[in-house]
Parts: sequence; structure tokens; C-alpha cells
Amino acid sequence: MAGTTLRILIVGAGIAGLGVARALRMAGLRPDVVDREPPSAGPGAAIFLPGNAIRALAGLGLTGPLRPLGAVIRRQSICDAAGEPLCELDLGELWDGVGESRALPRADLQRVLVSAVGGVVRHNTAVTNLELDEGGPVKVDFADGARTEYDLVIGADGRRSTVRALAGLGGAARRTGQFVYRSVVYGGPPVMDWTGLLGAHSSFVVMPMGDRRLYCYAHETVPEDATLPADGLDRVRDVFGGYGGPVPAVLDALEKVQLAAPEEVEVAGWSRGRVLLVGDAAHSTSPTLAQGAAMALEDAIVLAEVLRTHAGDLPAALAAYEKRRRPRTRWVLDRTRDRDRTGDVAPDTRDPLLRKRGDRIFRDYYAPLRDPA
Repeated sequence: MAGTTLRILIVGAGIAGLGVARALRMAGLRPDVVDREPPSAGPGAAIFLPGNAIRALAGLGLTGPLRPLGAVIRRQSICDAAGEPLCELDLGELWDGVGESRALPRADLQRVLVSAVGGVVRHNTAVTNLELDEGGPVKVDFADGARTEYDLVIGADGRRSTVRALAGLGGAARRTGQFVYRSVVYGGPPVMDWTGLLGAHSSFVVMPMGDRRLYCYAHETVPEDATLPADGLDRVRDVFGGYGGPVPAVLDALEKVQLAAPEEVEVAGWSRGRVLLVGDAAHSTSPTLAQGAAMALEDAIVLAEVLRTHAGDLPAALAAYEKRRRPRTRWVLDRTRDRDRTGDVAPDTRDPLLRKRGDRIFRDYYAPLRDPA
């Protein structure tokens, strides 16, 4: 294809960066991929992939490697804090014709993506400076003293993106006012569905991943400037100790917890010259709708498409990319904020509404995402 001589650097070897690398390799391009972390600093806990994320992975030719991993999730059961049912969502019906939903260890997904790009990632490689030349290549300085020119630099380095800062594409990420707790439990209680319990300013979700493993995700609303707890395990047991359903047995089985304070990224533009942001570096949200990986993988597919369509005209390709992707990622941001606000409504108001209209409310969150990116 025209344009296969493009020199492309992808900064970041997480889901976004590896997804873009895979999509570009499928389009005949051979990007360099660097990551400032060592290979051992791999992702922990697990991930829930809705149907549109699975469709994107299929578009990257990864259906086969993904199939034996984790467990297919066919239904979401939403309950009150005591474990009493509020509503259910048939995920097979919601994502019919799009893709199945799946829960799996995050490290397994990472391995699939690394293998898909041939393992060509330069770890322990930090970018220290970008010199943008109007209409010309980007000069990239690395921490080891090397300097290399690239026709396109792609910042896939997460919500605290170095590329975003060096290119002057936006300020710091903003905390969403939540603490999030993630863990994988082995040999816990029998749970067949994605099961979420909603309390006052907090929620606890547990879902199966096969082999007697459960992925646990919990959140609580906090002030934006709240200090992270010193011990996530103690904190999660304290906050959710009064919950019912499977939660008490899960808490008993917990051994360690990953604790995070989610952040949003919202910037006016995703590119400057020949530097482009993708994934969380461009449009991070809280993880409430589980759309972070889906949006990153969709970014990858669309970027490869526009580079093919606008071969030889990089500015047109980057403009076309943002024009296609921004409305969809904006929808996810707005619906994420809506759902976070719903979670903070008093249970005596929220729960009757969910009993009456919960299925419709949750379907509406995802309806436009059934369409291809």
C-alpha cells in the first residue's frame, strides 16, 4: 500500500499501544513500539470486555487466541446492597450480532496483544522530548540519549501521558472522585453472572472468569482530593462489610487488592502536527461502563483505516480520525458521568426506579456502541 514507508513511533505498550501496533501491522506498516516500564511490570487483576471490545479484537484477527481465555458473561444482575434483585440485563441479546462479553485476567489479554505484534516492544525506553517541525518529521529524544526522526508519533501512554504533555496537547488528568478496588479471588462463592450490588455512594461487582476464579471490582465515591487509603484490603472490607449476596464470602476470600483513583482526560484536540493521542491519553474516563479497552481498540482500527484511505496525506488522515472517533468517545464520557451520578442517588429513590426501568436504562447506555466504530 502507499505510505508503507511511514516511520511511526508508538509510545506505550498497553492495550491502546499494542492494539494500534497490531492494526498498523495488518495494514502493512511496521511501527516502533516503546514503553518506559520493564517487561515485568505487567498488568494485574482482570478486565471485563463488553461486546464492542470483542468485535474490535475480532477485527484485529484475535478471536482465536482470545477464545480459550476467561469466561463468557451472558447476563448482568443488578441488586441492592443486601443482594435483593433490582433488574437484569441479557448481554447476549444486547450485543447480539456484535460480540460476546468476556471476563479474563488482564495479563492474558496483554499476552495475546504482545504476541500479535511479534513481541517487538522496546521496554525501559522513555521519551524525554519531542521537537515538532511544521509539516516535517518529529524529532524524538529518548532517556538513553538517542534521537530519532518519525513521520508520526502516537501517544498511547495512558491518562498521565508524557506525549500529551510534551506535545502541548492538554493538561493533567482530573480525578473523578472515586476509589476503585480490583482483585481476583480463587475458590470463592459460586457466581454465574456479572453480579453488581449497589449501595449508598458505593458498589461491588463480582463475575466469573472460569477455573473457579472471580473478578471483583468495587468503587466508592470520595472527594476529588481524598488521600488513598494506606491498606486497600482493610478499606474494602470496611466499606463493604455490610453488603449481602456473594460479597461476604468474597471478602473472606480476598488476599490482596489493587487500589486506584480513576482520572478523566478531556482535551480540545488529539493531534498537533505529526503527534497523535489515542486511548486513555486522549479520552480516559472512570471505568464505570467498562469501555476503556473497547475505545482504545476501536481507536486502533479506525486509525489504520484512515491511514489507508488518506495514504500520502497524513494531516487529512489525523483530521479524519478525530472526526470519526470524538463523537463516540464523547458519548462514552457523557454516559459514564450519567451513570456515576445515578450511582450516587439515594437508594430509596434509585432502587424503585431500577426495578421499574433498569433494563431500559442500562441498554440505553450502550445502544449506539452496537454500531461499528
